[in-house]
Amino acid sequence: MKKILIVDDEPHVSLVLKQFLERAGWQVFSALNGVLAIDIIKKELPDAVISDVHMPKMGGIELCDFIQRNLPGYRPLLVLMTSRTDRDIKAWIVQQSQIEMMTKPISMRRLLARINDFSANRDS
Repeated sequence: MKKILIVDDEPHVSLVLKQFLERAGWQVFSALNGVLAIDIIKKELPDAVISDVHMPKMGGIELCDFIQRNLPGYRPLLVLMTSRTDRDIKAWIVQQSQIEMMTKPISMRRLLARINDFSANRDS
């Protein structure tokens, strides 16, 4: 079963995503911030990480940087969710090959299509 990690400090956002992705056949893990997510990532190596950008302790950008610097052989799909249209975040994401940004509220169908597409291309 494919694994996915949702990192968001708003429990209701995580719950909605979790229910949707579980119905689509994914094993879902969740964390309230990037610091807690690191332990799950090291243990489970999820195929995709969906993270909010702005969170206490460690946000999504810092989490993506950590993954890229400290887990070099691990290449999941990284999706950052933000409610802001921040030019600095967009510029940073453009420079990253495996990171995408989705603006909240996100389209669940678009998210699932992107995750499934990444997973299928990774498996082939």
